[in-house]
Amino acid sequence: MQTSTTSKLLVSDIASSVDRVPSSYIRQISDRPNISDVDISGDSIPLIDLQELHGPSRANIIHQFAHACSSYSFFQIKNHGVPEKTIERMMTVAREFFHQPESERVKHYSADTKKTTRLSTSFNVGSEKVSNWRDFLRLHCLPIEDFINEWPSHPVSFREITAEYATSVRALVLILLEAISESLGLEKDRVSNTLGKHGQHMALNYYPPCPQPDLTFGLPGHKDPNLITVLLQDEVSGLQVFKDGKWIAVHPIPNTFIVNMGDQMQVISNDKYKSVLHRAVVNSDKERISIPTFYCPSFDAVVGPQQELLINEEEDSPAIYRSFTYGEYYEKFWDRALATESCIDSFKISKT
Repeated sequence: MQTSTTSKLLVSDIASSVDRVPSSYIRQISDRPNISDVDISGDSIPLIDLQELHGPSRANIIHQFAHACSSYSFFQIKNHGVPEKTIERMMTVAREFFHQPESERVKHYSADTKKTTRLSTSFNVGSEKVSNWRDFLRLHCLPIEDFINEWPSHPVSFREITAEYATSVRALVLILLEAISESLGLEKDRVSNTLGKHGQHMALNYYPPCPQPDLTFGLPGHKDPNLITVLLQDEVSGLQVFKDGKWIAVHPIPNTFIVNMGDQMQVISNDKYKSVLHRAVVNSDKERISIPTFYCPSFDAVVGPQQELLINEEEDSPAIYRSFTYGEYYEKFWDRALATESCIDSFKISKT
C-alpha cells in the first residue's frame, strides 16, 4: 500500500508525487513571493576580490568591506582561498545525501532544535503555521572532533569531505573577520576576540522542484541570528535580498561565496553593520542546493556593542543593545517560527 503524502516527514518525499502544493505550504496572498516585483537585473550586491587583501591594496579592499557591510550587509567574494575541488566535492556529497533513499535519510530526522546534528524540514515544525518547501541537514562543526561522529556515515565520504570543507571555510571566515573588524576601525582581532571559543554550524539546504512556486517559499524573509554567514550555492537561482524597499535576486557566480551580516554583527557594531532580510524562492523545474556556514560566538560568550564604537560624550552614540550571552539569543531565535522581525529588538536598551 502506498504511503500518503501527509505521513511523509520530508518535503522531498512529497514533491515528486504531487502536481499541486499541499495546503499546509500555501501562503496567504499578501505573503507570497510575487516574483514579478523582484529585481532580476543581476547587478545586485558588491563583489569583492580577496586576491589583494594581503598585498599593497589592503586599505582599498578594507574600504570595499566597509561600503559593502554598511550599505548592503550582503556581498560576494572571489579568490577566497577555498580550493575549487573542495567546493565541488562538498556540493556533490550534499546532493548525494539528499538523493539517498528515504529510509536512509530519515535516520537523522529530528524536530528537536537543540540537537547538534539533525535532518528536518521547513524551519521549525513545532512552532510555524505554514510550512516551507525545504529540507535541511544541520550540523555543528566546531571543534570538528566533538561532532563528526554524529554526522551521517552515508554517503561513505560524507564525513571526510564535510570536515575538509568546514575547515577550509573556517580559515576563510577568520580572514573575513579581520577585514570586517578593521573596516569598523577596530584592531583586526577585536571581533574575533568577542566570540569566546567560537561556534560554527552548517546547513545543507535542499529545495526540490515545486509545482506551484508562486504559492510558497523555500524560506520566507528572515535575518540570521549568528555573526556572519558564508553561503555556497549551486547554479540554480533562488536567493533574494531585501534592499531599498524591494527584493533583489542574487544570481549564482561560479566559485564565489556570498557573505552576509547576522544579528550578532549588528549588536557588536552597534548598528553600523546591520543584519538584513533575505529569502529563498523555489522553482518548478530544478532542485536547488545551498550550503550556508553560520559562524557565531560560543554559547557562553557575552555579546554587546564594542566600547571603541561608543562615543559616550556624544548623546547620539550610546549603546543600543544590552549585553547577553549568545546562548540566550540562540534559544530565543529557535523558540519561534521564522519571521521577518528578528529577535534583536528584545535586546535593545529601552530609552526612558
